[in-house]
Amino acid sequence: MKLFAGRRKRTLSMMMLVGWIVGGTACQQQETKVKVYAAPEGIELSAAYQVTVEGQEVPIFKTKVATKDPVPRLNHSRSKFGFASFGSFDMGAEAVQVTVTYPKPVDSVKILPSSFGIEPTIAGNTVSFEVAQPQHLTIEFNGDWHESLHIFANPMEQNVPSPDDPNVIYYGPGVHEVTHVEVKDGQTVYLAGGAYLRAVVDPDEAKMEKVIGQNQTPPTFFLEGTNMTIRGRGIIDQSAIPKKKRRYTIFAQHSDQVSIEGVTIVDPSHWTIPLQASDNLHVDNVKIIGWRGNSDGVDISNSRTVLVENCFMRTLDDAVVVKSFPGKGEVRDIHTRKIVVWNELAHALSIGAEIHENVSNILFEDCDVIHDVGRETALRIYHCDDALISDVTFQNIRVEEARRLISGWIGKTRWTESEERGNVRNVLFKDIVATSAPIDTTLTGFQDGSDWKPYIIRDHASMQLIGFDEEHTIEGVIFDNVVLDGKKVTADQVTINEFVKDVSFE
Repeated sequence: MKLFAGRRKRTLSMMMLVGWIVGGTACQQQETKVKVYAAPEGIELSAAYQVTVEGQEVPIFKTKVATKDPVPRLNHSRSKFGFASFGSFDMGAEAVQVTVTYPKPVDSVKILPSSFGIEPTIAGNTVSFEVAQPQHLTIEFNGDWHESLHIFANPMEQNVPSPDDPNVIYYGPGVHEVTHVEVKDGQTVYLAGGAYLRAVVDPDEAKMEKVIGQNQTPPTFFLEGTNMTIRGRGIIDQSAIPKKKRRYTIFAQHSDQVSIEGVTIVDPSHWTIPLQASDNLHVDNVKIIGWRGNSDGVDISNSRTVLVENCFMRTLDDAVVVKSFPGKGEVRDIHTRKIVVWNELAHALSIGAEIHENVSNILFEDCDVIHDVGRETALRIYHCDDALISDVTFQNIRVEEARRLISGWIGKTRWTESEERGNVRNVLFKDIVATSAPIDTTLTGFQDGSDWKPYIIRDHASMQLIGFDEEHTIEGVIFDNVVLDGKKVTADQVTINEFVKDVSFE
């Protein structure tokens, strides 16, 4: 598959992936308008909000989020945090009415993403609005953007597996303690609505030497094989995992035809869903709220034909990121669409830093960045090693606040492992709409080298294209209808060095 058909035509076919995702799946008649799952006993719920959908009470959980203050990149304190609230329900084809009761009179309310166009009605301390289709909302009352309410409206489940199926690892409603689960060929892990999985440490655990990468602590769920699924409406909570025992939540390697769908993951202790050296992967309607260091959302490394869609991610590190480690295979045909990102610290949609094998055919499209409060860049190609990155598209993306909007960069950093540098070819930024946020001059980045250095501060969200030298360049970049603060971006707004060639603004 080619993202470029000729010089500038960019398409991405996901037919191979979609074929196995939907093949053999029968459409079922929606039986109800809305479905709400009861909270299991023993789980402390949030007292900040009361929510109903179509008159049914929705359990509202709470989980830690990053502090409201700027977070130091490499010296993150676990003693500073806030609490966000979240709840979910399933809905059919008809619109549903949601009401939220706040403890205080409501003077103002904001429902994000703004692109959804939801108009609330305020009556005292109650807000009501209509949800027309499955989507993930963040609701902010009286200007409090930090400890907000997240409402996840899921589609109705189809083809729910049977707990009696020998190929199903079934978690029913209630609280379950989980240490380490290995998922094998043909197996499905199912978390029913109302299931709450507490990830805990096995005191006798040993390192898993077969796990790719530096962290060989047994992941909560480990997938290696063919045709494996993790799905459902349950919650996975890693808050009981201490820092010294941190681990991946759902980790897939050397796998083919993997589907991860519907679950909510809170307080991940490390990368939440790393996908490495695998093919034909689908991450759909997963909700992630993380606040600890390195709590990335989905890390796609050395994999091919991957679709990430319909997700919500509020993470302290990269939300969706593409990487490639040495000797593990190329990366190609990666498609991310229709996700909502709250970028707490690092990058919303990005490639890098680690790029040792070639990366091609990458498409980020139709996504919303509702907050971008960190020190890094919302849309970024961050190349610190020696491979070729080519044919990358960022398209139809809304960024509601941007401090550092766009970056293409080749250089050496604290993450660099290769002696040689790489190249970047053919990048399209198309139909991007962003609003600049206030620039905080105390925030620094690490893209300029091993030392912490400030970004160039302008009166608008920063954009840059920086090549390394005459042999390691960025070439073929198009800004097509990139709109910042209501105006199309022009060349004078982008920092471009002499090692960048063939840049156009349309």
